[in-house]
Amino acid sequence: MLSLVKILTYRILNKQVKDKFLIMYKNFDVVVLITCFWRRENSITFVSMKTFVIVGCGRLAGIVSEAVVKGLLPEYELVGVYSRTVAKAERIAGEMEKIGKSCAVCTTVDGLLALKPDILVETASPAALREFAIPALKNGTSIVTLSIGALADDSFYREVCETAKENGTRVYIASGATGGFDVLRTAALMGNATACFFNEKGPDALKGTPVYEETMQSEQKVVFTGNAVEAIRLFPTKVNVTVAASRASVGPEAMQVTIQSTPGFKGDTQKVEIRNDQVHAVVDVYSATAEIAGWSVVNTLLNIVSPVVF
Repeated sequence: MLSLVKILTYRILNKQVKDKFLIMYKNFDVVVLITCFWRRENSITFVSMKTFVIVGCGRLAGIVSEAVVKGLLPEYELVGVYSRTVAKAERIAGEMEKIGKSCAVCTTVDGLLALKPDILVETASPAALREFAIPALKNGTSIVTLSIGALADDSFYREVCETAKENGTRVYIASGATGGFDVLRTAALMGNATACFFNEKGPDALKGTPVYEETMQSEQKVVFTGNAVEAIRLFPTKVNVTVAASRASVGPEAMQVTIQSTPGFKGDTQKVEIRNDQVHAVVDVYSATAEIAGWSVVNTLLNIVSPVVF
């Protein structure tokens, strides 16, 4: 009895297809079926499809699924979705069905991981990442995450790193509403670096947080100063980017964070600044909506399979 049967799915890279055939490769107890496409140049091109699932099915997840529908992620197949609001998961699965793709609506993370996806895309919350990161990595599933705030905890961060190494998996930190992780890391590697993060929001974005006051509707106010660990503790879903930038540079304890509320301000300004003896770099990003975060996930997925990585 075969202990493993693995089917590799490939897509056509050239519309000028002359023939299609199957090759069976047998090695001990492993049988691999490979679909090949014979092009006019008489060469065979193989492109392995990666499967992925999504946890959290709000607007950002919708951007990722729309990218699949529009053909922007041709190397990927979305095979499952999970949301505590089932209707949201069903909506994304329905979009996949419209283009002839099957996408399972899962009611538990365990059910999602049972699909054995190559990648799990997280657009939910730091609490969700804490819940499923270790099980996913042990499952052989790499993670693309926006909720980097969970990684401010050094103990959890080390556990994630060790689990990923042990299981041949990775955690990809999407840039979200900021960017410049390459220059931040480069400057930090050069040594003797200091970094700070400035975030500007409108007062309405801070409603429901411990710092909100009605006077903020008419007065500009600095509502927080501290490090990235303290910031994510006070604002668990609003400053994930501070932790992301800190992990790329000086670390959460050393990243100094300032959050400012400005009356009438719409959107977010995220400005990270790093200095060392030779370099002074500023990454300043304004976004009117959170859509840039969803598109940063699409970009990360493209980088994973691209022969050229940005």
